[in-house]
This record gives sequence, C-alpha cells and structure tokens, in this order.
Amino acid sequence: MRLFTVASTPPSALPPRSGRVRTVAALLACSALLGGCDMLGIDTPAKQAARREADGRAIGAGCRHTQRSLEDCYAANPRAAKAAIFAGWREMDEYMRENNIPAMPSAPAAPVKPAESTGPSEELVAPSAAKPSAPPATPPTGSIVPRIAPPAAATAPPSAPAAPAANR
Repeated sequence: MRLFTVASTPPSALPPRSGRVRTVAALLACSALLGGCDMLGIDTPAKQAARREADGRAIGAGCRHTQRSLEDCYAANPRAAKAAIFAGWREMDEYMRENNIPAMPSAPAAPVKPAESTGPSEELVAPSAAKPSAPPATPPTGSIVPRIAPPAAATAPPSAPAAPAANR
C-alpha cells in the first residue's frame, strides 16, 4: 500500500497562470483608464502656469472695470504676474471701448472720523456692565467646529474705574 502519491507536476507557491493573467489585465486596464483622467488633481507645470496667467488676466480685467490704475492693481495683488495683469487690463480696456461700457467706480473706503460733540458728554458703559439680550451663540451639539474661545463672561475685560462724581 502506498501512502504517498507522486504528482505529475511539482507543487507551486504561485497561483494558477490564468489568475495571474486576469490580474495583470485588470491592472493594465485600470492604469490605462486612469492615465487619461484629469480629475486626479495632478497638475503639470504647464497647467499651473496657464492657471496663474488666467488669474492675472482676470485680476487685470477686474481692475480696469472698476477704474483702478495699474499701479494700484499691482500693489493690491503682489503675487500675480504683472504681465498677466497688464494683459487682462488692456483686453478689458479694448472691450469696454468697443462696446461703450462705462467703468464701475468702486466705493472708496472712507476713513472713520471721530464725531465731535459740543453738547454734554455721554457716559460710556463698559461692555461687561451691559446685559446681553440673548445668550452667547454656541455651536450645535455634534458639530465638527471646535469651541475656540471660552464663554463671553470669562473673557470680559476688567471693568473700568468709575468716573469721579462732579462737584456740586
């Protein structure tokens, strides 16, 4: 009686050949399909340069449309290429002249001037003395937004010393 049978082929640690072929074919198909995909977020230097150029042109066009000078536009956007800003400004200028489009002046930010009062002065109340009409806003439970600042009562500045009473 034979206890062991002799196999016609030696045992192998590798899977059968047909399984390897399928795996390799699937990997090749996936790599071919993903190779043409632009949604992977991989930017080439050419794409990055084209995006920077387009951003600079858009900035320049916006500056021309709002009647900003090139120098102001350059100063407000130091990271954008000056050549791209100028190209966008010039294109928008030509377009606006051809189509008789008026420029939209932006409202300048007026500096805040302190009000001069000639009448009786008003007493200033410290923010901690004022009673809030509503409790401070808190993020909803289960929110992913962390609580950054402690409650308002804990961060209130110390109250100002009381003003001396007027002599009678």
